[in-house]
Amino acid sequence: MSGDQNTSRLESVPSQVINARRTESLDAPHIIKLAQQTTSELFGRVDVVEIIEKAVLAITLNNEKDEILGHAAFYDYPNTKSIDQAEWVDWIRNNFDEVQKSSAFNTLFLHYFVARPGYANGCAKEIMRTAFTAIPDVHFIILMVPNGTFPDPSLSEIFQPLKRINSVGSEVTAFVCKRHDHVPVLHVRQARVEDNDDLTPIFNRQSDMLKSIYGDFFLAELIEAQDDEMQCLVVEAEGTACGFTSLNKNVNYDLLNECFELAPFHGLRKPHDEDDLVPPATPVPSPITVETRREDSIHSRESKTESPSLDKDETTLKTETSKLETSDKLKTSRQSSAASARGLLLFSLILFDTVVYSRASERKKGFALSEQRFRFVPTYKGEANAFTIQLFCIDEKYEMRSKDILSKAFSLFPHCDFCIITVPHLVPEFPLLHGFVRVTPRSPSTLSQELYVFHRSGLLKNFNVRTACTKDIHGVENLVKSIHCQSDLLDDFKQFRAARRDEDGKEIQAFVAECSEQIVGVCIVRREEDIEYIRSHYNIEDFIYFNHHRREDHGHLHHFALNPVFSHLSKHFLKEVLRLGHKTCLYYPLYPPYISHELTTKNTMISALNDLVPVRARRQVNYNIDILGENSPSDRVLKQTHPFALCHINRKLTLEPKVTINARIVVVGASDVGVAFLETLAYCPHLRFNNVTLISPHGFPGEIDPSLLQHPMLTKNYPTSKDEEIWSFLRTWISIVYGKMTGIDRTRKQVKVNSSFIVPYDHLIICTGQQYQVPCPTEASLEHGVTNKELPNSPDRRYKGSQPNNLYLVNDYYDSLTLQHAIQNKLMPSNNKILLYGNNIDTYTCIQSLLQYGITGDNILLVLPPQAYDVTCFNNKVIEDTVRKALNDNGIKIYEGFLLAEWTLNDDTDITSVSFTSDDEPLTLSCHAFFSLYKKAVDMDSFKAINDACLVYDGKLVVDSLFHTNDVSIRGAGTLTKYQRKYYGNKWSHANFNSKEIGIALATEILKLFDPTVEPEAYPREEQFNLIPLYRAPKIQVTMLPGGYNYLHVKKPGLDVPLEIQMANEDYGKELVTGEPDSEKGYFRLHVNLYNSIETITCLAKQEVTCSNLLCLYGLHEKYLNNLVSRFDEGLITDFYSYFKESWCVGLYHDRFSDLRDELRELLITSPEEGKETLEDQIRQLIDEEMSLNSKQHDELNEIYKLSGAKQAVETRLLNFLSYNYYHLPMYAKPGMV
Repeated sequence: MSGDQNTSRLESVPSQVINARRTESLDAPHIIKLAQQTTSELFGRVDVVEIIEKAVLAITLNNEKDEILGHAAFYDYPNTKSIDQAEWVDWIRNNFDEVQKSSAFNTLFLHYFVARPGYANGCAKEIMRTAFTAIPDVHFIILMVPNGTFPDPSLSEIFQPLKRINSVGSEVTAFVCKRHDHVPVLHVRQARVEDNDDLTPIFNRQSDMLKSIYGDFFLAELIEAQDDEMQCLVVEAEGTACGFTSLNKNVNYDLLNECFELAPFHGLRKPHDEDDLVPPATPVPSPITVETRREDSIHSRESKTESPSLDKDETTLKTETSKLETSDKLKTSRQSSAASARGLLLFSLILFDTVVYSRASERKKGFALSEQRFRFVPTYKGEANAFTIQLFCIDEKYEMRSKDILSKAFSLFPHCDFCIITVPHLVPEFPLLHGFVRVTPRSPSTLSQELYVFHRSGLLKNFNVRTACTKDIHGVENLVKSIHCQSDLLDDFKQFRAARRDEDGKEIQAFVAECSEQIVGVCIVRREEDIEYIRSHYNIEDFIYFNHHRREDHGHLHHFALNPVFSHLSKHFLKEVLRLGHKTCLYYPLYPPYISHELTTKNTMISALNDLVPVRARRQVNYNIDILGENSPSDRVLKQTHPFALCHINRKLTLEPKVTINARIVVVGASDVGVAFLETLAYCPHLRFNNVTLISPHGFPGEIDPSLLQHPMLTKNYPTSKDEEIWSFLRTWISIVYGKMTGIDRTRKQVKVNSSFIVPYDHLIICTGQQYQVPCPTEASLEHGVTNKELPNSPDRRYKGSQPNNLYLVNDYYDSLTLQHAIQNKLMPSNNKILLYGNNIDTYTCIQSLLQYGITGDNILLVLPPQAYDVTCFNNKVIEDTVRKALNDNGIKIYEGFLLAEWTLNDDTDITSVSFTSDDEPLTLSCHAFFSLYKKAVDMDSFKAINDACLVYDGKLVVDSLFHTNDVSIRGAGTLTKYQRKYYGNKWSHANFNSKEIGIALATEILKLFDPTVEPEAYPREEQFNLIPLYRAPKIQVTMLPGGYNYLHVKKPGLDVPLEIQMANEDYGKELVTGEPDSEKGYFRLHVNLYNSIETITCLAKQEVTCSNLLCLYGLHEKYLNNLVSRFDEGLITDFYSYFKESWCVGLYHDRFSDLRDELRELLITSPEEGKETLEDQIRQLIDEEMSLNSKQHDELNEIYKLSGAKQAVETRLLNFLSYNYYHLPMYAKPGMV
């Protein structure tokens, strides 16, 4: 029951169809109403919100009308204060003989139960059945009640009293509910031919694939063919076969070892003296260039999750040769995936080794393209040690008990320690796999399936977690001897053993997991002392109600190591750490790679990272401490730390499984669109994407320390201080391939990178954007006086020659660093001329950077090509004049209206002089370096790959409103794309909108294919009206311009129109301007539209511009801004910079203010009583009757607003907002302070 609903018919009168689901905090008010007098007698007086908040499992039943019928909350410790939550196991075994097998692994405690009168009996039975089904390892649910109190009839029917061994000092009476009373016991036995009649309907109900291929009696024939190498098992419930599995001992171990990182499992073989496990000390380097070596490097998300037996440094390229392409085949894929999710796994009846051998030729082809570099693969010589599940099917009613077959399966192969299973990438992870460990694919592997492994030891029931003690040190040392930074873990363990605290007094807790008297896991936790910083900088309240957790309930996870054999128990390990450590929340930071380990909190990479959820960083208010003074937030909130991404787990999440998605999603291009897309996928807390790959020439943003770049060369599209946190998390979960897309094989569904290796995909996302290209000279003859009107060739054609050595292009952070190195080492020593060719905002940003690096203005030559459009890059004459004046003041020579005609190269292929044409006289300039920022265009390699793949290309990659290309598996987004002509909007494209919003919208479409909380689509949706989607986020430009001017421009998305034409429109609204660019105040322009909302913000000033704050003004009504328009008209505002730094408006910059606005709007459009008009309805009626409201109508509406209670409700919500976020907003007075 992982978030999805379990539907059944309630066994009560009247009969209703109900849904069982996880309880949400919003259910609390409805649950409280179900409480009876007996509820408090049984469970005491409790806070229902807190009960839900800290329960490891909470179940709610609701009917078709969404009415809550019943609720139960389960904990992993008793609900009595006389028993410590960390010590109940020994206590219950010493006091009750009937539950001697009870343990923390198989027992839950009922802490709360309520149901609607008349439905209690049915609700209690359904909730217990649901709990046992959702958590297959739970065998006992225990109810503790005060002595002299007995459960009400609904509970007494299913809970049986436990007889005490020792009645001395007893304060409670215990009752137990056992699994076998509610969920049928499954019997696993050898298959017989006569089982065919019971099993065939199950197979046919879920898929007719095997029947269509092998005939009606394929199961009988398979069962009859059993021998020592191949065995068949049947799962039986109540005398009827309900499941089937075929096991085979024939496995191609060498191929699996070649394709997967099997070192933690010793290659699935027995140890042997001739095993070659250690790579040679000095491998022979491959004869490849440095650039090729960089392009061929591959970084994987799995490299961030270490196991105690393997330091996984570099993995993984995964390839599949699936041939799904058309919409019909997509439909088939979705249907087969759905069938697999219900419990049917279909490979074929060919033996496993034949299956993998059939892929061998394609695998070798994939390797041949990739094996340019040395790659060590361990060699194992020992005996075979595994068997494979070849065919598996089980009735969906019993699928959560799938793991029951494993005990019998291992008994059939007593000499094998591993059970393996391979699964196609598009098959959702079904319940059987929840106990298996997914094996990391090896770096250049192109095998088309995922490999899962289960070790025989996973069947042991004596896995136990306890507080560490002195004798555990040797076991811990053996466990972690091969992991990275093991010394940090051991030092902390020894510190715990010596003092239980750090030298500064901070509490340390250490826990070990043991199985069969062997240490198989270790975890070290400290108290989280920076919880105020975490709360204020990360959205942890997306997962917890902060006020229901004490300060000591928060822990900082420093180290976690677990033997890979028990990886499926990592979440149970964490649950036990929370229980034994008396914690409710754990936090784990992920730091960027460029931050020194010594400067961080010395966390080792944990092997349970999959079990944690990512927490988004919060946008911070830029406080003016000088103005706020003592009313500023505390130092704990404002302190500066190294950036980190935050991962989290709490008690509610310990029994909440994630949905695993193995589909291979390949993103080409680390553009703003691509990063936003990846961010949206990665930050889905209930989903786990295992195969997301990014292809980019310079890798992922944030891999290089941003402080290395002294002055930015390019304009930013958004002001944010949280990029490092986002990037730190993303690079943990995505594979990075350095290189360019040079080909697409749509049939094989593969992307070719750098023409040397392949990356397979199930879904391909192309968002490379556009880049500055090497300009192509027009080859105009200056001797004949050719002008721009007589050019022999277009200035926009593609340059096909080699790029001159001293021609520089700047397209990303990596290019900026390269250029910075060139400036500091080649251009600075002497007075060399630098020529810039371009006429856009990036050109002026680059000039300012050159000036800041120390290049004098008289050594800078600016050549401005003719304006391509009517709109200039600033679209504001004040700013254009200011920038032009700054250029002249710095002595920069400007040549306007010139197009590149030719350049002259020396023997070293450096440009020595450049010639240009104009409408009048030509121009020739000598230069030492040529910076081209002429025009952006689609990269030639990307264009060829797209065009050769027969994707529709019409100047740009053609997409529809849902990002589809003409291939259903390939989507495109960003400035690379244009809309189909059917929309009749040739001027409109993604370039007219906010790139991040485009990326989020693209991710939303992809999530519809995988997210179980979203209704799946078998076919791509048909568009009814052929309309371009509406995007609302503003377009933003942030940079520093020549003269040292800080520039911010925020505008409504859409087509660019000259400002003069906009202002001539009678519906334009108002322009509000304060200051001049050269004044001390600075230039600040606001455009307030016809509806009195802020539509454009333009700032140009030498003082610091708090961009992140001012961006929040966009879209706000001027009434939010303290009656901005009337105050400005009255002359009360003369400096917007000072006005928006005043303390009253800090709340407007808060990251949750938009949520408050949405909440207030929802309040005003919701009817206070059923059948009564809302305030919005009454306003609309008046507006429909008359276009404008007179003063009398305004007064009437104000009176209605007050009398309806809406005014009081709005004020209450505002005060709640200020109170709840007081750690950010202490400058506001609260009720009772005055």
